[in-house]
Amino acid sequence: RRACVMSVAMTSTRVPVARASSFDASPAARLSSRASSRLPGAAFARVGTRRQRGGPVGTRAIFGFDGGGSKRREAAKAALLEAIEGTQRGVAASEEDVAAVEAAASALERLNPNRQPLASPIVNGEWELLYTTSASILGANKPWFLRPSGPIYQAIDVGRLRARNRETFPFFNAVDADLTPTSRSAVNVQFVKFFIFGVAPPVDAPPSARGALDVTYLDDDTRVSRGDRGNLFVLRMHDRDVELPRPEDD
Repeated sequence: RRACVMSVAMTSTRVPVARASSFDASPAARLSSRASSRLPGAAFARVGTRRQRGGPVGTRAIFGFDGGGSKRREAAKAALLEAIEGTQRGVAASEEDVAAVEAAASALERLNPNRQPLASPIVNGEWELLYTTSASILGANKPWFLRPSGPIYQAIDVGRLRARNRETFPFFNAVDADLTPTSRSAVNVQFVKFFIFGVAPPVDAPPSARGALDVTYLDDDTRVSRGDRGNLFVLRMHDRDVELPRPEDD
């Protein structure tokens, strides 16, 4: 296996499928009873009841003051996006670019307003991959015509403990995954179905197709995640309303 978008990661395998977009459904969605029973800590019983914006129980938001944290976060996000610019999601990044993006991402992670991202409804939805250090996701070791050139997305549905990574042009591969929370910010990822070229019947994933993802920064439009092999993923919100129902939900 290889690490892959819990944008939830992102994690990937050697099977040629959609690799990323780590794991950030509706903002008001609550965890199902199934999900709640598997999430560690009593705090997860309240998933979806409010948005966390830093500080205990929204005190700062109530009084409309965050000590300048919002401005610092916006400045840090701008610096990260500037460092990413021109890297073609990372495939064209030089060593200096990689170091600059890592420094900018680390600075933003220190300002994370959501220390329990799996308990926040804003982690749900479909996220677009902006940057990663994962060569397998980027196809960095392949000829250019075999690399994904269209957007790469990752959908996360914490309530159903599901994720989906999908490529667009030219291959339209995708993979569905089950998530098992291991902390208030991290999940183990077990891939279950591969969809090749977007049209073929799904293929069962082998038990070895697994990984892990830690959400290290989360706000309304930006997510930073770290994979189990040390890869960095930077994503932005694409579609807040995407959900991942299971067949038994019908």
